[in-house]
Amino acid sequence: MDVEFDELKALDIWRRAIVKSVRLDAPDLSARQMSLLLTVYLTPPPHTVRGLANLLKVSKPAITRAVNRLTGLDMVRRKPDPDDKRSVLIQRTVRGSVFLREFGDLIVTAAKEESSSRDDVLPQRY
Repeated sequence: MDVEFDELKALDIWRRAIVKSVRLDAPDLSARQMSLLLTVYLTPPPHTVRGLANLLKVSKPAITRAVNRLTGLDMVRRKPDPDDKRSVLIQRTVRGSVFLREFGDLIVTAAKEESSSRDDVLPQRY
């Protein structure tokens, strides 16, 4: 399946998916939290704070804050690393899996939809 669109179309798809997410009263994640969540779910484990910080090129405290928020929402969990007692593994949860599958569905739906109202039409130039 070849999909071609420009940056405005990509942004419009993302916008429509986020608007639907807001309307569904889904958790409001920051870009950092969402990128961390996607990384934990889409890249092979194990995941540690240090490893995620290196992978995402952000500080360990920033990762810790994002993990704290995602743990509070039960989207990831911390587990002691059995191989290194000083380290903590960041793991997936069922709730996080469900959230990302539903968000993925919102993106797919937004990509398939034709603009049906003036509110959903992006200007040609901004």
